[in-house]
Amino acid sequence: MANAASGMAVHDDCKLRFMELKTKRTYRFIVYKIEDKQVIVEKLGEPGQGYEDFTANLPADECRYAVYDFEYLTEGNVPKSRIFFIAWSPDTSRVRSKMIYASSKDRFKRELDGIQIELQATDPTEMGLDVFKSRAN
Repeated sequence: MANAASGMAVHDDCKLRFMELKTKRTYRFIVYKIEDKQVIVEKLGEPGQGYEDFTANLPADECRYAVYDFEYLTEGNVPKSRIFFIAWSPDTSRVRSKMIYASSKDRFKRELDGIQIELQATDPTEMGLDVFKSRAN
């Protein structure tokens, strides 16, 4: 279960909650954090919550992984959604934390089957609503 590269384990709850988001749309977003050498669920966003609620749950000076179910309308007004994986690594976070999150990201992402688009962000402008919209289309 532990990742050979970083020694990181992934808690089963991470995959379970992701499957609920993907198949049942139970959550709008999930924020994950690394604690005691394993990835755990930190925060679950209710379906009615939006982008602002999501970004408010990402700490300004700590790394996190997150999944966001982005709903949008196509040019033909057809409702669609894309599941984004966000690697949040703010410039102000500790170097060791950035290294741990970076080295564990690919293994963790592979555990979440159904990620459609990946974003890496070091500040809020790199994951603005405009970025989501342009990457979704």
